Amino acid sequence: MIEPIQKSLQKLHQKLHLRPQDRERLLAFLEIHLPDVEVWAYGSRINGRSHDGSDLDLVLRSPDLSPIDWDKLYALDEALKESNIPIVIEARDWTRLPESFHREIERNYVVLRPAIK
Repeated sequence: MIEPIQKSLQKLHQKLHLRPQDRERLLAFLEIHLPDVEVWAYGSRINGRSHDGSDLDLVLRSPDLSPIDWDKLYALDEALKESNIPIVIEARDWTRLPESFHREIERNYVVLRPAIK
């Protein structure tokens, strides 16, 4: 019998159209570079309009919703670009996005990694 958490992860993989090993690498990079940040996935890989070459759109939310340090964002971006994850991953800081974009993201997103309390 599959545990409820494993079922949840399987659904997440299906929804993101992301191979489990790539998801694990992505989570490892997030843990290294932004360990306390909540991560949401949104866009075509969530709304069902993706194809094999679609990028993965992420929004990064710091615990107090303050801006994330540029150096940390850059380090994550470089790690993702140099990784062997076969898709482009675009990670954006929630606080640096316009309010109208917040509303658009909030309509359809998946929590890839919850906030650490």
